[in-house]
Amino acid sequence: MNEVIKYLEDNKISYELVEHEEVHTIEDMDKLSLLDKGYVCKNLFLRNANGKIHYLLCCHHSKAIKMDELSKKINSTRLSFASAERLAKHLKLENGYVSPFGILNNEDKKVIVVFDKDLKGQEKVGFHPNTNKATVYLPFSDVENMIKEHGNEILYITL
Repeated sequence: MNEVIKYLEDNKISYELVEHEEVHTIEDMDKLSLLDKGYVCKNLFLRNANGKIHYLLCCHHSKAIKMDELSKKINSTRLSFASAERLAKHLKLENGYVSPFGILNNEDKKVIVVFDKDLKGQEKVGFHPNTNKATVYLPFSDVENMIKEHGNEILYITL
């Protein structure tokens, strides 16, 4: 979390940090009223059929994801969840900590970030700052710029 906050402060990005007990589900976040503070996203770390391409999908927490439809929208082979080992290797994160801030750890810049188009224009999106014991709320445009500046490819789709 400290690296994420340092990044935000070094880049003069306005944010709200809410520290809270560890959460594992959207229901856990709802119990803590975290969903009321902004557009809270779910984030999925995925891989293609042969495991050579990895994707980070970010969308509103209420959206249902159908893997077969998603693979067609991003022009990929069959998608599945990436293993904890792959998550650690590519984003240096543990299960439950996945967020766009993990892209800052993607040294080879090969993880493709897939954003639902509904995120565009959101003034207060919520993501974990690489830990599930806090949530950071900030404008989507700042998250988008962070990923562009880091050098990872971004795809926009409609879910």
